Amino acid sequence: MSTKTDTERVRGWVTGRLPGEWFEGEPELTIDRDEILIVGTLKAPEQGGDVSAAERSAAEEGRIKQFREDTRERRIEIARELEHATRRKVAWGVDCGATRKVFTSLSAPVMTRLRQPERQVLDTLVEAGVARSRSDALGWCVKLVSQHADTWLGDLREALTKVEDVRSAGPDKDAEAKK
Repeated sequence: MSTKTDTERVRGWVTGRLPGEWFEGEPELTIDRDEILIVGTLKAPEQGGDVSAAERSAAEEGRIKQFREDTRERRIEIARELEHATRRKVAWGVDCGATRKVFTSLSAPVMTRLRQPERQVLDTLVEAGVARSRSDALGWCVKLVSQHADTWLGDLREALTKVEDVRSAGPDKDAEAKK
């Protein structure tokens, strides 16, 4: 989990470094201990009101593909700078209309020990074709929990931010400042 100060520093750096014409508004940042995900909003293609969902989706995919190709070298340059400064990988993504696309996101191994009943859940998902492997099945389970516990997880993250604020204002604050 990143601290509030880390997040603010990264948000400020990204705001100052990104070309202003890339996104509509501020990009969304998601930061954890391994990765920084930067997702910006692209202007949706202008189309008539009687366009089918398939045509609208194809236009959005085309806009995303064009952005990805046009900005590749600059995004790599910016990502390398940010990776060097934060020691975290950087991933990019965009929202365009109803379409969200994340480019080359980090897949980090997570060590876990599961008892037989939990392994059986994963194996059932693999056997049913929902997932290709136990690893995919575990990722699927985490996504499902996240969807159904979004409010609770948001409250928990907010509480952790408050804990970080209290820790940073603690008695060691003056001692750290004198070093």
